[in-house]
Amino acid sequence: MSIPHGADTNADVHDSDWSTRHSVLSTARRTAALVNVLAGGPAPDAVAEVLRAYGEKEPFDLTARDVEGMREAAALLRDVFAAESADAAAHVLNRLLGAHTGRLRLTSHGGGTPWHPHLDRADDAPWPEWFLASSCLALTVLVWDRQRPPGRICASGSCRNVFIAQGSGPERRYCSRRCATRERVAAHRRRAEG
Repeated sequence: MSIPHGADTNADVHDSDWSTRHSVLSTARRTAALVNVLAGGPAPDAVAEVLRAYGEKEPFDLTARDVEGMREAAALLRDVFAAESADAAAHVLNRLLGAHTGRLRLTSHGGGTPWHPHLDRADDAPWPEWFLASSCLALTVLVWDRQRPPGRICASGSCRNVFIAQGSGPERRYCSRRCATRERVAAHRRRAEG
């Protein structure tokens, strides 16, 4: 990989947009999007599309082997989204942090980005390691900050997508309005028929 993940050698190091694109919540949402796309057995282009949508800088140079490794990481991360409590999410995250990440450190990717934390073993770590480590870091901070699981698996019987359950308002059960509406309509039809 010629350019570290997230680095843009042409960017102003103090680019305020960088902090928004790489906030904890944005990183957690990127994690959910990647877990979902990786469940479908995608080609590197589909993974690159998600990375691009969440502000990662190109070139990505993703190989089929990288995507397979990221798919394995996504399967591990799905257990965090399946956790029913903060304790359960913390247990899963502690296991993943202990087995799959390096030491916490700050990096600026050689001055190409603002300082930010990393848990992968090196700035040029392979994609699967970077994905798992950065995801664990973001999800850990969300558990710490909110003292509840950072996300969920959609409650719709026809959808297995994960989503970040942070924000104001009532706790979400569905990954999208579309799934929530589909379930409400199905429940209404069951009541009308029975």
